[in-house]
Formats: sequence, structure tokens, C-alpha cells
Amino acid sequence: MSARPCLVVVGDPAGRRVAFFQDALRAAGLPEARAVSWPEVLRGTARFAAGEIVRLDSPGEDPEADRLLRGVDDPSRVEGTGRWYERFIAAAADLGRTVAASGASLVDDPAELAVLFDKRLGHGLLDTAGVPVPESPTSGPGAPAVRGWADVRELTARSGLRRVFVKPAHGSSASGVLALETNGAGRFQATTSVERGPGGRLFNSLRVRRYAREEEIAAIVDALAPDGLHVERWLPKAAQDGRAADLRVVVVDGRATHAVVRTSRSPMTNLHLGGARGDLAAARAAIEAAGGRWEDALGVCERAAAAFPGTRCVGVDLLPGAGWRRFAVGEVNAFGDLLPHLTGLPGSGAEGLDTYGAQIAAQFPDHRLARETPGPGDRSARPPRETQDPGAPTGLPHPSAPTGLPPHAAPDRSTPTGRQPYEAPGPVAPSDHPPYEAPDRSTPTDHPPHKTPDPGTPTGLPSHVATGSRTRTTGTSTT
Repeated sequence: MSARPCLVVVGDPAGRRVAFFQDALRAAGLPEARAVSWPEVLRGTARFAAGEIVRLDSPGEDPEADRLLRGVDDPSRVEGTGRWYERFIAAAADLGRTVAASGASLVDDPAELAVLFDKRLGHGLLDTAGVPVPESPTSGPGAPAVRGWADVRELTARSGLRRVFVKPAHGSSASGVLALETNGAGRFQATTSVERGPGGRLFNSLRVRRYAREEEIAAIVDALAPDGLHVERWLPKAAQDGRAADLRVVVVDGRATHAVVRTSRSPMTNLHLGGARGDLAAARAAIEAAGGRWEDALGVCERAAAAFPGTRCVGVDLLPGAGWRRFAVGEVNAFGDLLPHLTGLPGSGAEGLDTYGAQIAAQFPDHRLARETPGPGDRSARPPRETQDPGAPTGLPHPSAPTGLPPHAAPDRSTPTGRQPYEAPGPVAPSDHPPYEAPDRSTPTDHPPHKTPDPGTPTGLPSHVATGSRTRTTGTSTT
């Protein structure tokens, strides 16, 4: 057995993510990781030692990190995602240099976070890689910037898109997202969790609501635009029990290990917005009844993850089309592994493990709990995934390949861990983000603190009934 690793996790030491990771370490017989908070990183006080292996996790559950990154007075505010992105990406780059200089190593390549947390860049990268994605007029680095409602109107009209999602480019957890539709005759309707407050300020809410007046929709879009916006076609989704359905699929070292179906009566299926976990077996059966194969659906997710070879684990949002015949990738989430109590898919190598346990089993195969099933990164005892004829109607065709999905080519994972930890980055371009200035917190906020929705509350959001609660915004990547 190899030497016991010295692990560090950068995240929220008091948060759920770090707790789940520590639980998984203990279950694998490994020592707990040393926890470093994001505020320590952002203030430049985090220190690392030679030989340590450093994992980055989300700063999203840490209110102090949120204040440092976004500079807003209330964690339920929507605005500030552009500043959050600049400061977070710069901090991750600085962290990479600090870790390398200390003789430690990072599990993941921090440079990929710049694409994972920009929906426009992520969409463009997936599209270039041949991964099926919704049509978008803002995809890629050369796409036009969206400066406000007038640009959204023009882009959608020019593209002939009557139903689109308008998303903050650097947002997560459906924060600030609008499901926008028009009749083509000048009438618009937007479905969103955004609540307009005094002075035009925007807040995240647990209530999904509709805005039918164009001036209200325009005001929201204009307020969001300075942080950057991404626009993409609103694809008609498959249904399960009369509710719109999609999937979050976790991919570890290139292998799809966990999947959950999310259903909702609203366009947003996020669980904190009234979505509910659906029936995975029923979804698989629906795919097969439509002439498709579950393996091909997972293959789409693995191809999406392969676009980020330096990131060990991602959460892929898979959008099944109406009838469960075709699939597209909504986005790839850097911190998309927060799926409590969900165990691995049969045949994935992660059976009986949660998402954190699967990552540990893949990274440290010599320390896995004694069991016959190989870990996700160990394919020696498992045949490769087979995919069917690319002409079969199992995936949303790439624009340049209208006959169907291109063949799935699984990434090379012949080594037990798939790749070595990220080490010693080269020179990183200096960031042009503004220096951090601590916000004034002498005045109490005028909104209640975030409360995590009770998982025992009734699922579904009937007729967009209000819950009256506001919720935290970026960086959480909750499902």
C-alpha cells in the first residue's frame, strides 16, 4: 500500500461539501483533510506544505467568501456575478502559483475554471468539440456582448428564436436565469426566480414567478447585463409524470458515475426551486422505448467532461428532448457533485459510493475500501462503454452533423487515476481584476439570511406558488 496522502481541501470548513468529503475520506480509511477557507485564500494568508495534495471546492456556502468575491451587502442579491468571476478566477490562479511554489500539487487545473464559470466560453468549447448543445447567438469568445434588453431582442429576432434562456454568464443555481418566450408580435413573457426589490435591486427567491410586461423584463435584463449574459435556445424537454425533466450526471475521471433525474412544473428544474428528484429507472426505460440507449446518453456526458481534461470531476446537465430521443448538454459544472446520499450507477465502478467517495476511490485506488468492484478510474475489470450507430436518433445532432451524434470516443483512462494531479503551472497571465476592498458591513442588511430549503417540504411548485424565501446566489452549483 502506498504512503498515506496529505490532503488539503479549500472550501467552506463548516459547509456540507467539506463535511461530505471528510466523511468519504474516513470511509476510505484515509486521514481527514486539512481545511482551508476561501477567505484565507482571498486575503493571501493560505499556506501549503511540500507534498500536500490540494483539492478546490466551491466557495458558495461561505457568506464571508461571497462578500469578498461579489462585494454586495446581501447574499440573496443577484448582481455582482461579474465581479465574483474576476476575483474568483484571479484567486484560483494565485492559489495555483502558491501551491506550486510550496512544493504541493493541485488535484485540478485551475485554468479550466475560467471556462467552466463562463457559460459563453463553456458553450463555445463544447460546440467546437462536437458535443450537442442548444443553439446560441452568444457562444464562444468571439460572440457579441449582450449590453441589455435591446440586444436580447435583436439577437433573438435575428436568430429566429422565440423561446430562449437568458442566463448570467457567470451565475449558478439558476440565479438570475430567465426563461423568455415571445409570440413574435411584440409580446413577451419571462419565467424566473428573480424578485425585483426597491431601487431596481434584484434578489434570488425560492418562488418562481412570471413577468408579462416588457418593461419589467427589460428592467431585469438591463440590471443583469453589466455582469455578462448568455442566451441560448430553450429546448423542449422530455416529460416524466407530466413534469419537465432533465438529468445531472456526475463524471469522475471521464466515467459517468452518478445520475439523478430532476423534474419540475417550471422551466427550471433545480431542486431548491421546487424541482423534485425523478425516477431514473423510468427515464432509462423511456430512452430505450424511444429506440435509444442509456449508454449513449451517458456517453454524451463523458464527451462533455472530456472537454475539460484537467478537471477530475464535473457535473453535466443533460437535456433530454421531447420523447427522450435526443440529448443536449446545458452546461458543465465545476462543483456539480453535491448530490447527498446518491450512490453510483451500476457498472460505473462507484456502486455504493457517493460522489465524494467515487472521487477518492479514483484518485487513491490503493486506499479504496476492500470490495470487488473497481473504482471509476479502474477499467481493468469493466468492458469499455459501447455506443451504437451514430446515425441512430439518440442525441441532439451537432449543427454540422444533422444525421445524429458523432461516435463517442471515451477518453483514455488506462492508468488507475486517469492522470496525475495538476502540478507546477507555468506563468499565469496577470489578472486585470480590481483589487479587493472590504465592503462596509456596519449597517445590517435589510433582508433575512439564506435558509436552505427543507428537503422534506412538498416537491414540485404548483402553479408557481410563492414560498416567500430568498436564497443565496453564485458559486454553489446546486442541482
